[in-house]
Amino acid sequence: MASLIFHVDINSCYVSCERILDPGLVGKPVVVLSNNDGCIIALSAEAKALGYTMGDPWFKVEARARAQGVIARSSNYELYGDISQRVMAVLQEHAAVFEQYSIDEAFLEVPLPAQQARAFALKLKGLLARRVGVPVCVGVASTKTLAKLSNKTAKKVPALNGVCVWEDLPEERKHALFSSLPVSEIWGVGSRTTAKLEKMGISSIAQLAAAPPHIIRKKFSVVLMRTALELNGTKAMVLEEERAFKEQLIYSRAFSAPVENREDLRQVLSVYAQRAASRLYRSNQLAGLLTAFCGTSPFSNAQSHYPSVQVKLPGKTADPLLLTKAAAMLLDKVDFARVSYVRAGVMLTDLVPADVHIPLDGLRYRHEARNIAGLLAEVQERCGAGAIGLGVAGLAVPSEWEMKRAMLSPRGTTHWGELALARI
Repeated sequence: MASLIFHVDINSCYVSCERILDPGLVGKPVVVLSNNDGCIIALSAEAKALGYTMGDPWFKVEARARAQGVIARSSNYELYGDISQRVMAVLQEHAAVFEQYSIDEAFLEVPLPAQQARAFALKLKGLLARRVGVPVCVGVASTKTLAKLSNKTAKKVPALNGVCVWEDLPEERKHALFSSLPVSEIWGVGSRTTAKLEKMGISSIAQLAAAPPHIIRKKFSVVLMRTALELNGTKAMVLEEERAFKEQLIYSRAFSAPVENREDLRQVLSVYAQRAASRLYRSNQLAGLLTAFCGTSPFSNAQSHYPSVQVKLPGKTADPLLLTKAAAMLLDKVDFARVSYVRAGVMLTDLVPADVHIPLDGLRYRHEARNIAGLLAEVQERCGAGAIGLGVAGLAVPSEWEMKRAMLSPRGTTHWGELALARI
């Protein structure tokens, strides 16, 4: 029995997550804003119908949006992450092979006869609606590329009820789609590749599918050649099960207000280094190299400055105190006499699995032996990122530079104090 590829994508993911705990948002125009309530990064179909688009600066459209009844929400990353995990857990239960591609989409490989594909896809939709509360679209095909394309079709054709099985489409419909859609609609084909393909006379999906594979490989890459093969129904991309090991870890944020002195920046770097340490602990990894950086606004007419520092750690570690001290070395390179800074970050590289790198007795860092990183991670997970910190990172009251989220909805699935209330 041949395996089919199911591509499952949450419809308007962030908005759908908001609607789970606030059903009053259903049917209304809703937008979700980026960090510091800057730009629109997600919007409902009702908001799209009013003419709003991804990337619209909120300060430019706010007055008109409010007048039209548009409801805005700050990005509630804790809620979205938790809902995503619940969706992925349901999907994993029904997959022989599973690949989470992003926070809102995944591929499943399922050994199933083609004639049962639509019923199975509808079953997945029903399970996710009932057990999690989110609407999804499902694309089904023999390859990942066609499954992704099928999902796009499912979203655009209401008559399909959110499910498109590629093999069920009439041949003339497949041909019309391939001929009418530009190559830029294909998963993984960016603007530079599109421009280069168009110079070769390849502007539609049909033309790429018809191109000789060896020519595509020679002119571009083996990846694009595999895409072309998959468009013709040849399985050339395998599902990649989730990688537990990351090659780098970055904690970076823009500030809600510029940082204008060393002590505030020291606090920023301490907070970011300790949050990065918590993430390192949760992923069961240790780092050997820390890079700390900050920068001025690219939109400012003032002088630009983007200092950074790389610090080789004394050994592989997740010790929050060592990481905090390393990040603070950036303070020697800042220049508050000339500029203020609007963002900063900490990047950890040279990562190894913690259960592989086991130091000899007596050579383990004192704070790691006491599991300080684990303590921070567990308290932050239960009580929030700002609930605990070491030294100047222990914030009783959020600082002015902390990310602005003035329209944040309750984190009702991860915080006891913000549980949703039901009136019956």
